[in-house]
This record gives sequence, structure tokens and C-alpha cells, in this order.
Amino acid sequence: MSKKVAVILSGCGVYDGAEIHESVITLLRLDQRGAQVQCFAPNITQLHVINHLSGEEMPESRNVLVESARIARGQVKDLRDANAEDFDALIVPGGFGAAKNLSNFALEGAGCSLQPEVLALAEAFAEAGKPVGLICISPALAAKIYGPGVTCTIGNDADTAAALTKMGATHTDCAVTDIVEDKARKLVSTPAYMLAQSISEVASGINKLVDRVLELTHENDA
Repeated sequence: MSKKVAVILSGCGVYDGAEIHESVITLLRLDQRGAQVQCFAPNITQLHVINHLSGEEMPESRNVLVESARIARGQVKDLRDANAEDFDALIVPGGFGAAKNLSNFALEGAGCSLQPEVLALAEAFAEAGKPVGLICISPALAAKIYGPGVTCTIGNDADTAAALTKMGATHTDCAVTDIVEDKARKLVSTPAYMLAQSISEVASGINKLVDRVLELTHENDA
């Protein structure tokens, strides 16, 4: 039976939204594995807009849901309409949007908070014991979702790992081609572009993450 997976996007573009390679690889692998996918994004204004050619901030405003529709080819819904009961798993690609739009980790570090709709949905998956996949910088959200003691990875960046540890997470160093699993919480994470030097390396880790998340959805199958 085909599993239903919710994917939370955070805009469009590595510096101010969802990382496009990570998002597309996630969606591709889910499709290859026969999963039914629905993308969601919060209907909020981005923290800021970055010129991805120059890296400089631009004097304009963009909406996270509208920008996410670029990646999802229009097939994205307002996060407030997402219900964990309708899905078997949740996956959140990385990109600075996870740290700027889905949370304020980029600004507040260990003292960060999650966007309320993101937190509510992720907590619902956690409380239901449904598997969750967090990619790249998205594991920075893990301690706020699961509480102290959750195990995850952002690769091996010392400063980011220290922030995760300060929030109560247990950080595990991980190669870009591998995954870290918190078996008790059914949480799977992978470093992706926190470490990757190529899109192929990103795909290697994300494919493993998607495969493992889908395997976990079958644990309670009759």
C-alpha cells in the first residue's frame, strides 16, 4: 500500500528558502519509491530575500508559500491545512529557509523558536510515533520538536553541533553519504549540503534517508 508523506518547504533557494537540490532529490526519491506526496509551506513573509548571484540582501518581500510553489510546480498547500493524521511520515529539506522561515535558528541559535504551525505539525507526528526525516540544517529543529535527548546530525560543523547540544539534542557526527537514526523517536537525519561537495553526495544521503523513513512507516503494518 502506498504511503503518504508530507514535505515541508521553506521557500525557494538555499540562502533564504528551501535548498532546491535537496527538495527535488527528496521529491524524486519519494516518487521513485511509490509514495504519495503533498508539499506544505507556511503562508508567511520570508525573513528576507537574498540575491543568489551576489549573496546580497534585496529590498523586496516574498511569501514562503508562494515561493515554495516554484519547487512544487504549484502543488503546495498552506501549512495550516496540514493534518498529521492524513500522513504516514514527514520530511523537511534544508536550506537557510529552515533556519530563517520555519524557525529563527539563524538569528537566535540555541535560543530559537519554531514557527507555530511548523511546531504543531511536527509535534503531532512525533506524538503519533510517525517517522520524520530532517535534512541538512533542519535537524536544528529536532530538540524543539522532541525535547532533550533526541539524537540527530548536521554533519560535523562544531559551532552548529554545539548549538544543538545546548538545546538538549545529542549530536552525532555523520558522513554526507550516511544517515543518523534515533530509533526510539523514529527520527532520521542526514547532513546533505552541510557537508556535500556535489549534488551526487547530497543524493546519496537523502536517498538513504527517504528509504529509511519509508521503511519505518511499514513497521506497524499488519
